[in-house]
Amino acid sequence: MTQHPRISKAVIPAAGLGTRFLPATKATPKEMLPVVDKPAIQYVVEEAVAAGLDDVLMVTGRNKRPLEDHFDRNYELESALQKKGDAGRLAKVQESSDLATMHYVRQGDPKGLGHAVLCAAPHVGDEPFAVLLGDDLIDPRDPLLQRMVEVQEQRGGSVIALMEVAPEQIHLYGCAAVETTEDSDVVKVGGLVEKPDPADAPSHYAVIGRYVLDPNIFDILRRTEPGRGGEIQLTDALQQLAEDEKIGGPVHGVVFKGRRYDTGDRGDYLRAIVRLACEREDLGPDFRTWLRSYVAEEM
Repeated sequence: MTQHPRISKAVIPAAGLGTRFLPATKATPKEMLPVVDKPAIQYVVEEAVAAGLDDVLMVTGRNKRPLEDHFDRNYELESALQKKGDAGRLAKVQESSDLATMHYVRQGDPKGLGHAVLCAAPHVGDEPFAVLLGDDLIDPRDPLLQRMVEVQEQRGGSVIALMEVAPEQIHLYGCAAVETTEDSDVVKVGGLVEKPDPADAPSHYAVIGRYVLDPNIFDILRRTEPGRGGEIQLTDALQQLAEDEKIGGPVHGVVFKGRRYDTGDRGDYLRAIVRLACEREDLGPDFRTWLRSYVAEEM
């Protein structure tokens, strides 16, 4: 099987307004909301780095400066912690600034995910690259992105992450028409529909927020007209790749059955915090004891 070029770059669209979390996101980017004691965006960058992608471009917008500050050095804070001899917290502060080589570009107009990805074209160039959406946190024990990179290097083209959902939930996602392959966790994608009515959905496989894309996607996005919601949809561009492999190779999907935390929804955000806190060695034992007591009292 042909070995394709190694992927080294990740793109993280982070220009959204976070309106579902108002008023908390009036002055604070939604990506900076803490999940236990780390902002959600740091989990995403850590995932990219764990998959070998240490060149990270963040597509930002207005009021997103805290994202840049978080991944930069804070010499005053570091100096204060050093003087206190607080090596533990100093290491945590320095961890975010040492994670990856970070780059930033602004998405001037909020024209949708496809447009946000297109903003990355000058940085990515002619290389395949990954896209990670900040609302989806993937548990580090389930290396989804690493598997997607492996599939792209083996098969070329583009690879999307898929998860089977209940029929009544499919209208919340992009949906893929699929064919099986010789690998149990890999499917061939023949078409994509953005947020279909359940009756029109080609499958129960929903597209979740991880992509490994062929650079030919940029030329397609430049020609893609606004679609659902009046925005340039990445799904529409991927549909063209799926229809014609001559443009940029095939589209495959990796079917994910691991742990995923949706921090874009308030309820799921709270559930993610509880689950991750329960699993922490430093917090879990006491927190689980309190949680059992609280649930018992409420019941």
